[in-house]
Amino acid sequence: MQITFWGATGTTTGSLHLLDIEGEKTVLDCGLYQGRRALARQLNSEWPCPPSQIRQVVLSHAHIDHCGNLPTLVHDGFDGPIYCTAATGDLVRNLLLDSAHIQEKDAEFASKIRKRKHEPPVEPLYTVEDAEAVLPHLMTMGYYRTVSLSRHIDLRFLEAGHILGSAISQLDISEGERKFRLVFSGDIGRGANAILRDPEIPSDADYLIMESTYGNRNTDAVAELHGRLKEIVGRVAARGGKIIIPAFSVGRTQEIVYQLNSLFNAGELPEIPCFVDSPLSTNVTRVFRVHPDCYNRPVREVMLSDPNPFGFERLRYTENVDESKALNEFEGPCVIISASGMCEAGRILHHLRNNIQDPKNCVLIVGFQAEHTLGRRIVEKRDKVRIFGEEHALRCEVQVLNGFSAHADGDELRDFAFRVKERGNRLKKVFLVHGEPDQQEPLAEYLRDILKIDVVIPERGQTVEIK
Repeated sequence: MQITFWGATGTTTGSLHLLDIEGEKTVLDCGLYQGRRALARQLNSEWPCPPSQIRQVVLSHAHIDHCGNLPTLVHDGFDGPIYCTAATGDLVRNLLLDSAHIQEKDAEFASKIRKRKHEPPVEPLYTVEDAEAVLPHLMTMGYYRTVSLSRHIDLRFLEAGHILGSAISQLDISEGERKFRLVFSGDIGRGANAILRDPEIPSDADYLIMESTYGNRNTDAVAELHGRLKEIVGRVAARGGKIIIPAFSVGRTQEIVYQLNSLFNAGELPEIPCFVDSPLSTNVTRVFRVHPDCYNRPVREVMLSDPNPFGFERLRYTENVDESKALNEFEGPCVIISASGMCEAGRILHHLRNNIQDPKNCVLIVGFQAEHTLGRRIVEKRDKVRIFGEEHALRCEVQVLNGFSAHADGDELRDFAFRVKERGNRLKKVFLVHGEPDQQEPLAEYLRDILKIDVVIPERGQTVEIK
């Protein structure tokens, strides 16, 4: 078997890995690369092999950097099944249609600005029609059920604890007389999540493809988030400012709303309005409500007394573009949660454009911001940032609550790898993906020294043979 590492190599976006077993090709994830427009367009248009040659896709979860380039794959010739959990399938339907709509609208808006400069228009990477073409290919399966994908691969999903429906893919490979187990972690959750179950540990893994987003960084303790969120919202509201929260529509939005719900119910926040300004977040929250099977026990117990933990009296989900635009004229303090989480597309761009120049306001970052994204530039507190091709002064307060990240931190990743090796003591090699070099290299050094196993940090396009 050969593995070609194509996406999320030396970066945290565009997850895609190609397995080739005696000519049979399987893709793990098909994510959208997010970053500088020209580079993103180029990378999202390239494949490790012709898409028509790919037999199937195994999807770890529904975040756009893991599923967002499926429309391009299908458009370019892929015609096989896409395996995922039931909750992931429901989320992907919403996310891909929203992604396509956003790409069309953002291209239209950017083209208007470029037209004023006598520059050529921007074309979307894919359209709503392309996204709709993906949906018939989705094949959902439950956790813990072993499904034979071919004579070479049996697939079993385990809980990853990252977002609703996220899965660790356990692939039992048969190649001639050889049999071995390859585990693809997808993105690993932190554990102690406010809503979801903890990630599980696969057993008897021979090879592990593991994310490394926070490989050399420990994030805020989950227990501290409640108090810090209370302090930031209360302080900014007291000076009449708006709290702008760029949040992924899947996972982070629901967790922030869940925490705000708890704070308001306890009377620990001022009575200010809160808005979720993202049609996708609204639709995704509906998906959350129909998948309580993915919740941890404390949330299921909360729902006995509070049947709607994703809504409260002061919370409003905007219904249309007019309501979204009206937020620009809103007077007084409020909380605005909007997508996308890395500030690369969608309505959050308009809220940032209209609010970052006012020192009363605060941008609250609650998730990882990849290199070359607008979110990363805001975290770095650049003097000026470019939005829709125009520069804007960054004068507002910027706060980061990285404990809200859905990714395991450095200690948790090390523990995960240790426990995978411990369960069967068969682990021969770890491939670190979905991380930037400053996070991957210290993690790799630790795993080599402590676990005494081979660790590889693959480059884009690198092919490794599993012998």
